[in-house]
Amino acid sequence: MTKSDTPHYLGHRQRLKAKLVDNSRSLADYEIMELVLAQVLPRRDTKPLAKELIDRFGSLKDAITARPDQLNTVKGVGPAITAYWTLLQELYARLGEAQARSGQPLSDPRDVAKAAIARLGSKGIEEFWTAFLDSKNRVIAWERIGNGTVNAAPVFPREIVAMALRLEAVSIILAHNHPGGDPTPSKEDILLTGMIKEAAQNLDITVHDHIVVTDKDYFSFYEGGYL
Repeated sequence: MTKSDTPHYLGHRQRLKAKLVDNSRSLADYEIMELVLAQVLPRRDTKPLAKELIDRFGSLKDAITARPDQLNTVKGVGPAITAYWTLLQELYARLGEAQARSGQPLSDPRDVAKAAIARLGSKGIEEFWTAFLDSKNRVIAWERIGNGTVNAAPVFPREIVAMALRLEAVSIILAHNHPGGDPTPSKEDILLTGMIKEAAQNLDITVHDHIVVTDKDYFSFYEGGYL
């Protein structure tokens, strides 16, 4: 292939990479997205799709955290991009969970809120997770307990308590997401929290908090005076 035959976007991509190394903050959001897409589509001009994704979802973050069913509505998105997005989202979730999983004692509900936002905030259906803690408030396990629909996730208090006993946890922090974007707890959330708290107390297990998250915000039952 002669220089004149070289696709124009390859030279553009090399310039973007040089710009990234020299001063990464100087890149526009769509240029970051171009380079992300280039990992999956190395032989394609990714600028149009990069701009389309950001325009469609409103921001770089919202584009990266878009669900598969949302991505698939964008022309030019195929299985390779969907799989790569799953990888990026798992990386984002694990980075957000790092503090909660660090083995250090949790001193602030926001540590679990940060993990829950990273793991659950962008989910299109409700998921219910629980952090199981030892006597020093260190996380023994951070587990999904249930998942359901856009506005409900079936959870049985006895399952949470049984898992706490198996793990020899002395306390727990509950967490679930509201896909609708409002972290305010529902009447059902409040009732369920009371049932879990009662079941746990009967076995000397403390419920420290119940955190409801969206992709950008959270509500803490403890901070809100519900616990």
